[in-house]
Amino acid sequence: MEKLNTAVIGAGSHAYAHFQMIKNANEMNFVAVCDIDRSRAEKAKLEYQAEYVFTDYKEMIDKCDLDVVYVETLPIITADIAIYCIEKGLHTSVEKPPGMSSSDTKRILKAEKKSNCIVMVSFNRRYIPQVLAVRKMVLDRGGAIHCSTTYNKTPVADNPLWGNYPLIHDAIHHVDLLRWFAGDVSEVYSYYYLADNSSNRQHHNAIISFTNGCRGTFMSHYGVGYRIQRAEVHANDFSAYIDLTGAPKCEIYENGKPYTNPLDLDAIGGSNFNETRHFIDCIENGKKPWSNIEDAVKTMELCEAILHK
Repeated sequence: MEKLNTAVIGAGSHAYAHFQMIKNANEMNFVAVCDIDRSRAEKAKLEYQAEYVFTDYKEMIDKCDLDVVYVETLPIITADIAIYCIEKGLHTSVEKPPGMSSSDTKRILKAEKKSNCIVMVSFNRRYIPQVLAVRKMVLDRGGAIHCSTTYNKTPVADNPLWGNYPLIHDAIHHVDLLRWFAGDVSEVYSYYYLADNSSNRQHHNAIISFTNGCRGTFMSHYGVGYRIQRAEVHANDFSAYIDLTGAPKCEIYENGKPYTNPLDLDAIGGSNFNETRHFIDCIENGKKPWSNIEDAVKTMELCEAILHK
């Protein structure tokens, strides 16, 4: 198969992990990077050996022979750009969140259904090799019976381009991780509030029931002492505790004892597996991504339920 001609729209901080994954992928040819700030696009071009720079994504799509586009933009414009790319027949990776609301995400889904494109959302916690290995262990033991995720940070800055809810534009990673472990949601009980009536200090606590009988909890607090990202997932006689604050760390217990065997990363694609490897596989083999746009609607709806229940 010929290399996939690939471009990235947006050269901010979220794009850099994608630049590196594209550069490392032998199946991809990094054709172009686009940003309204030309200096940022030029910097990315130099560091990751893209061929061209643009400040207008429509011009880039018209002038370049592309197969794949990564949309790494602010949530307020993500949906419209993603829809434009899909309507141009391009396989599209969409940065989280896929729009400002589930309504935006459904608009992307509608465009995808009219196309032959593969569309994936960058819920990257799903693709961490250690997370995948733990999830496989849980599924091999009959599936999750309880899971919990935590996503805490210091106060969040107000930015209308990101929306009013950091749960949707940031902590959504661990809302989605909860669904990745447990599946579809049946019921949500939630308590959401602002500390000191400040939008910089938002607090979320939720108890969630899943259609498979699993129960879960989600906590996210902005305005606390430090950035902490953790998860735990339990099956019968099995428990895994995952710290994603830095490099992934796992504590695993089974039948009352520490599980001392190393994680079987080879079974899930190896220690270097990532979302771009999965995206390429889906494009080459016509498969639906794990974090497909239809599934992303469910994650967005769960975020909205946590905010409004």
